[in-house]
Amino acid sequence: MRSILVFCMLTAVGCGSKKSTAQLIADLKSGDEKERLVAVRLLADRKGEADQVVPALTEALQDKDSDIRLSAAIGLGYFGDKSKDSVPALQAALHDRDPRVREAAGHAIARISPEQAPKIEPARGKKK
Repeated sequence: MRSILVFCMLTAVGCGSKKSTAQLIADLKSGDEKERLVAVRLLADRKGEADQVVPALTEALQDKDSDIRLSAAIGLGYFGDKSKDSVPALQAALHDRDPRVREAAGHAIARISPEQAPKIEPARGKKK
C-alpha cells in the first residue's frame, strides 16, 4: 500500500524528478523514510551516472527500512555489469530478514554477474 502511494505521488506531481543526482543521494541519508524511498527509486533511473549512483544504492542496502533495501537491490540489478562492485553487498543481502529483499538481491546478482547467482533449490513437497 505504501509503495502504491509513493508511486502515485511521484507520477502525479513529479516529486523529486527535478532533483539532481547529488540531491537524491543526499536524500538517502534523510531521517524521513518517504524521502529515502523516493530517492532510492528515482536513482535507479539515473543509469548515465552509475559511478555515483551504484555506491549510493549499495549503501542503501543497509537501510533500516526493508522497502528501501528492496528498492536498492532492484535498482542495482538495473545497472547490470556497472554494478559488479555491489555483488558482495548483494550477497550479504541474500541473508536479509525480509524475504523480498533476499529474492531481489538474488535477481540483481543474476543480472549483474550470472556466474555468481545463487542456486535456487526446487520446491519440495508436491510431486507432479
